[in-house]
Amino acid sequence: VQLVESGGGLVQPGGSLRLSCAASGFTFRTYDMKWYRQAPGKERSSVAVISTTGANINYADSVKGRFTISRDNAKNTVYLQMSNLKPEDTGVYYCNAIRKNLGIVVNEYWGQGTQVTVSS
Repeated sequence: VQLVESGGGLVQPGGSLRLSCAASGFTFRTYDMKWYRQAPGKERSSVAVISTTGANINYADSVKGRFTISRDNAKNTVYLQMSNLKPEDTGVYYCNAIRKNLGIVVNEYWGQGTQVTVSS
């Protein structure tokens, strides 16, 4: 099983980045996909989640209207389009795949993370 994030980097405030997470080794289309971030000195927190078909999407309040999560089940890839980036968006962004049955986590996988730094 692998989740490989890419697309991070250094960007100025107000700029944009697109993160990608390529999945392999499991049945991608049966997993909800999430993006988390961990800012320096803070706990990892959920940024966005997308259901298996993309029909249900939720965002953290701090990124609503600026970030867009999407997935391509044919390519086993989930994306996070980030716009109007702010310094407080800085952190390591992690891709997460999770499958639940009756509310209980059955399987969960994590990527290695990609650094996003928003600074002038």
